[in-house]
Amino acid sequence: MRGPWDWQAMRAKHALAARAPEPDARFTSRWTNVRGLQVHSRESRDAPIGVTPVVLVHGLAVSHRYLMPVGALLAARYPVRAVDLPGFGLSEHPDAILDVPALAERLAEWLKASGNAPADLLGNSFGTQIAVDLAARHPELVRRLVLAGPTMDPEARSMPRQALRWLRGLHREDPGQFPILMRDLADAGLVRAVRTFRAALRDPIEEKLPAVEAPTLVTRGEHEAVSSSEWAERAARLLRHGELAVVPGSPHDATYTAAGPLAAVVMPFLDRDP
Repeated sequence: MRGPWDWQAMRAKHALAARAPEPDARFTSRWTNVRGLQVHSRESRDAPIGVTPVVLVHGLAVSHRYLMPVGALLAARYPVRAVDLPGFGLSEHPDAILDVPALAERLAEWLKASGNAPADLLGNSFGTQIAVDLAARHPELVRRLVLAGPTMDPEARSMPRQALRWLRGLHREDPGQFPILMRDLADAGLVRAVRTFRAALRDPIEEKLPAVEAPTLVTRGEHEAVSSSEWAERAARLLRHGELAVVPGSPHDATYTAAGPLAAVVMPFLDRDP
């Protein structure tokens, strides 16, 4: 009998997430110079010609790795680029700890240097804050925006409240994700992770959302614990061209745990004419 977990599927997902920098049949790794640092991205092969690339932006203290399950599904239709922000994953570390505007600026420079601008951005968790900052200050670089499980909810803007929300939803996450997250944390280092967390708490995303011109889809997992329904609804209302969708059966890290349902919600949005 099959147990409560599909071990074969978990192993396949882990292998996809942990493969870089080795190439495989679907993805390869690339490094781009941004302000003297080598920034890593995991990029789909045989990308469709003339289709806007989808750039995946990871969350706090993690990397491209946990984005790969949804990236693999999106790559069937779009060029996919899952980037490691400077200081995380396989990208080189800057000397300073970068806050949200600084990380967004590095991402903007990477988009231009790598030839991926303009792009559709899909950010998860802390990655939504970076995507919003970039879209507000560089509208020419963003065609569409997807904010999956946006942070920081103004009603829970403290380290203990955010940690408690994350812990409440932990039992719904794919357990195969945790070795990936531990590897990401080791790559970033505890000091960088904590100081970036503090920078994320200081970032007033709610003040930036009205400045975003790109059509934006806000998604929230059906079993989301980090991004409350009230905050997701408010975020969608604050946007000029915002809409909200619920990802069935999903916790916070939909990109890994509920990649199929997330892709099913996102692809019709990306396929519309802007």
